[in-house]
Amino acid sequence: MCYFSSMDVSRKECAFYLVSLPVSYRYEYLMAETIFSQLLLLPNPPFKPIYYTLVIIDLCKALPGAFPSVVVGAVHALFDRISNMDMECRTRLILWFSHHLSNFQFIWPWQEWSYVKDLPKWAPQRVFVQEVLEREVRLSYFEKIKQSIEDAAELEELLPPKAGPNFKFHSDESNESTDGLKLSKELIGLIRGKKSTYDIILWVEEQIIPKNGTEFALDVVSQTLLDMGSKSFTHLVTILERYNKIISKLCPNEEMQLLLMNGVSAYWKNSTQMTAIAIDRMMGYRLISNLAIVKWVFSPANVEQFHVSDRPWEILRNAVSKTYNRISDLRKEIQSLKKGLQVAKEASAKNRKELEEAKSVLEIVEGQPAPAERPGRIRRLESHVKNAEDEERTLEESLEAKGVLLARAHEESKDLLKLLFKSFVDVLTERLPPVSVDGEIPNLRSGDQNVNFAAQNSEAATMEIDNENGADNNSEPNERNTKNAYNVGELEQWCLCTLGYLKSFSRQYANLVKHSNVG
Repeated sequence: MCYFSSMDVSRKECAFYLVSLPVSYRYEYLMAETIFSQLLLLPNPPFKPIYYTLVIIDLCKALPGAFPSVVVGAVHALFDRISNMDMECRTRLILWFSHHLSNFQFIWPWQEWSYVKDLPKWAPQRVFVQEVLEREVRLSYFEKIKQSIEDAAELEELLPPKAGPNFKFHSDESNESTDGLKLSKELIGLIRGKKSTYDIILWVEEQIIPKNGTEFALDVVSQTLLDMGSKSFTHLVTILERYNKIISKLCPNEEMQLLLMNGVSAYWKNSTQMTAIAIDRMMGYRLISNLAIVKWVFSPANVEQFHVSDRPWEILRNAVSKTYNRISDLRKEIQSLKKGLQVAKEASAKNRKELEEAKSVLEIVEGQPAPAERPGRIRRLESHVKNAEDEERTLEESLEAKGVLLARAHEESKDLLKLLFKSFVDVLTERLPPVSVDGEIPNLRSGDQNVNFAAQNSEAATMEIDNENGADNNSEPNERNTKNAYNVGELEQWCLCTLGYLKSFSRQYANLVKHSNVG
């Protein structure tokens, strides 16, 4: 299994080598164990997760009679232990599994997991199925995924709602929304009439704010623009690109940015994907700060969803990742500029040397020393020196500007991390069970039969194997024996999930925390 660790090969080469290993025994289980161990490796897998996704797909196609059944066994083994799995690994597993199924017509024996519908809404296995179905809908469409689980109709309850906008200002709304409806139509007319951003801002300031206030103006503008960009991701980006200054004018502070995110979430309440995309793009256009996103994610309404949905966590991951990537990009740009500056300095020094040498070469003309080089060559060398010095100066200025941006990005990341971890501490302090008088830490999993079962039966943790490798025909997957109920309470599960995500963020951005000197 050295191909993953010692060879930077394409996924097709990797799959080819794995299929062609010159061994006399079946090693599909060893392959699966190696692939999944690297896919779920912490803090980061050796390659991007998509690499392993494609390798598994290629292996399933290359070994159709053997490897798919091994993958099924691996998924069941991981699913049985999902309640004990690290939150980051659980997220990777969800993303991999949904992507994998999308390449095989979404075929899966869902009836074997239909019992999760009767588990509490916070049970990890129920949440896992729910999140996989939600991701599948993103990769296909609602009716297709609904059809794929027709053998387990009970799971339809876990499907996400049909994606679609929830526009506030429809013509059939009550009289309370008459003003909003009228103003929304006027705004649409201005946009379709190709009015400039300045004219629209002036209209908002004169026609909406004096009578209805800034919050109402933001509601009308954001809802209308979101509705105009609701047809596709491209439409949304185009609208935000053209009219982001209008929103920016209405959102000068975090309080208004929080209201904007509430409006986005309400408009796209049926689509986690579009909510995340819209907020992410708004952050990219500086309409929403990363600090505002953290405050919004840790607002009471979202905190209540921490253990039953990935929606707030996806938005938070996007915000922190974008901040981290900004620093990484600036570092790369600075490194590239430093190399370019070194090259420019060497070129400048070489040109100056050539010019000095050309000027120093003299000849005797009529008894007097005179330049030996032609004037044209001297002028060309002087031009080369000037161009090299200009390039050197430009690179120095760019390097200085990038340095300022990097310092500012570090300050922003420092503020972000401080707020992030403080928010974690605040919500956990409110909900974590108190430590006993004698200092004993509460066991949040004390009622979890899965934990006890896993601890008592080490053989249950092994992957299912077929008859050829010694499986018992009467044996059943673990969950068949422990599926009666999930006995961890909702508060305890909320604490477990939130602590798990705290660990995940701490591990993922440990270096950023270290370099930011967060205190």
